[in-house]
Amino acid sequence: MSDQKRILIIEDETDLADLLGYNLRKAGYLADVAADGNIGLKRATDERPDLVVLDVMMPNLSGIQVARLLRTDPKTSSIPILMLTAKGEEADQVAGLQVGADDYVTKPFSMKVLLARVEALLRRHRGTPGLEGESDVLELGTVRADLTNHDARVGGRPIKLTLTEFRLLVALMRKPGKAVRRADLMYSAMGPGVLVTARTIDVHMAAIRKKLESAGSMIRTVRGVGYLMGEGSGQDAAEAEASVQAE
Repeated sequence: MSDQKRILIIEDETDLADLLGYNLRKAGYLADVAADGNIGLKRATDERPDLVVLDVMMPNLSGIQVARLLRTDPKTSSIPILMLTAKGEEADQVAGLQVGADDYVTKPFSMKVLLARVEALLRRHRGTPGLEGESDVLELGTVRADLTNHDARVGGRPIKLTLTEFRLLVALMRKPGKAVRRADLMYSAMGPGVLVTARTIDVHMAAIRKKLESAGSMIRTVRGVGYLMGEGSGQDAAEAEASVQAE
C-alpha cells in the first residue's frame, strides 16, 4: 500500500527488535530494523522513515547521540522520534527529550501501549489543525507559527522545533497572556490517551525557551499551574496563578 507508514527501529537487542518489527508489521506498518546506532543513522538519512523507534542504551553510538545527530541534519530533523528507555531512569528520559525526542516509552512495556504511542505520534505529525475560524498563521510579538507548514520563526528567522515542541508553542500562542495548565498542554501536544509526566512538559518548555532565544522570556512559568506566553500586556504569572486557583 502506497500510504503505509515506514517505521525504522534502531535496537541492538535482537529479540526485542524482532518482536517490535513483527508487531508493527502486523499493525499495518512497514518496519525496518537497524542493529546499532551507526547503521540506523545511515538508514534514517537514506530512507527518511515516517518515524524512528530508538533505544537509548546501545554500544558505540548511543540513542542519545543518534537523536542529536538526527535533529541536526536537515534531512532528518523533522522525523518523529520515540525513545525506549529503562524503567525508572529519569535521567535517560530527560536527556532524550533534551536532544529532541518527541516521546518515550519505558521498558518493560506493553506492545499495545507502544503501538498506541506510535499511532499518536504519526497522527500528530500529519498536521496541527487550526481551530474553527482560526488563521493558519499565529503571531505573538516576534514569534510566528505557520500551522499548515509546521514552520516557526522569530523575527523572520526560522527556528527548528520538534513536532512536540511546535504543538506546545502553538497551544500557548492560542491563549496569549493566559495560563495554560500542564494537563491541557499535554493534551494539545500529545493527544488523548497519552500519559506523560509534568517533568516531560517542563523539559520541552525549557528547550522551546532556549530555541526562541530573546523571545523565550515571553514564556513564563505559572507556579502550580503551567505556563503562559505573552508580551507583558496580559496577566503576569502571579495574577494568572491566582485566577486559576480561584476557579
